[in-house]
Amino acid sequence: MQTALTLLRTMERSAVVTIFLAMVALYAVNVLVRQFGGTLASDLAWIEEAVRLMNLFLVFFAVGLALERGRHVGIHSWRDRIARATGLPLRGLIDAIGLVFCLYLAWLGLTMTQFVYSMGQRSPTLNLPVFWIYLAPCIGFLLMALRYLLSLVGVIDRYANQPAGDT
Repeated sequence: MQTALTLLRTMERSAVVTIFLAMVALYAVNVLVRQFGGTLASDLAWIEEAVRLMNLFLVFFAVGLALERGRHVGIHSWRDRIARATGLPLRGLIDAIGLVFCLYLAWLGLTMTQFVYSMGQRSPTLNLPVFWIYLAPCIGFLLMALRYLLSLVGVIDRYANQPAGDT
């Protein structure tokens, strides 16, 4: 299990870094061409759309990694104080609710992706099928659901890097 998780992390990190570097390079070329280039700028109009699409995938590929490292927004001190006062396993409840919610959003994303795919719409400058835009959230929410599940069953401790919440 740990080997598969390590492989997934490596693939996610590699995708995020590759996408980010490609975005920087494309956008730098776009700025330079617009500054110095004349007619070439209109030939490279596709770069803006490509960078927007890449940014969407960048964000949704990174959400699972961020969740696993405890980098999502939360009020740790309240959560831990409430858990101590009530004796409720709040961390487990949060993981269970997060898992169900992410699976629901992934299902909605998949439904929307299938609908847009069936319509055959294409993007204006890249001429790519638009369903790719709707596929990114589906992938991202599945990656987050996996992290919630792994935290829920104790394979990972996504709370390890968070403050203790004693304040």
